[in-house]
Amino acid sequence: MTFSTLLAIPFVVLLVGSVFFVIFGQVTMRKLRKKPEIRHELGIEFLSGWDILSVAQTLTLPKSIAQRIRRNSRGTAADPDLLYRYTTLFDRVLARVFYMLITLSVFAMFVLIILDEFGVFD
Repeated sequence: MTFSTLLAIPFVVLLVGSVFFVIFGQVTMRKLRKKPEIRHELGIEFLSGWDILSVAQTLTLPKSIAQRIRRNSRGTAADPDLLYRYTTLFDRVLARVFYMLITLSVFAMFVLIILDEFGVFD
């Protein structure tokens, strides 16, 4: 297989993850933003959609790690206790699927690009 063919595989996975990103944003985030007690605990939105990634990361990581990130980030990360209280099992599974798809595909692309730079595919 050539480099471009191998790079296309994580790219397709990234596209599928992007579809899940939009679904998660429309289903779960819309529901969370409507609740006034949690609206300001979703993390800071540096860029459009950044809070969606913050919430998905918080729901994907183990609760103890998510709480540690929340303490160390001085409130810029989402609050895991509130998120677990106001999300369903479907919301959490959807967050984990899309976050892992996007994270793993971007990591695979970086690894393939580095391997190509070292001449593995020549």
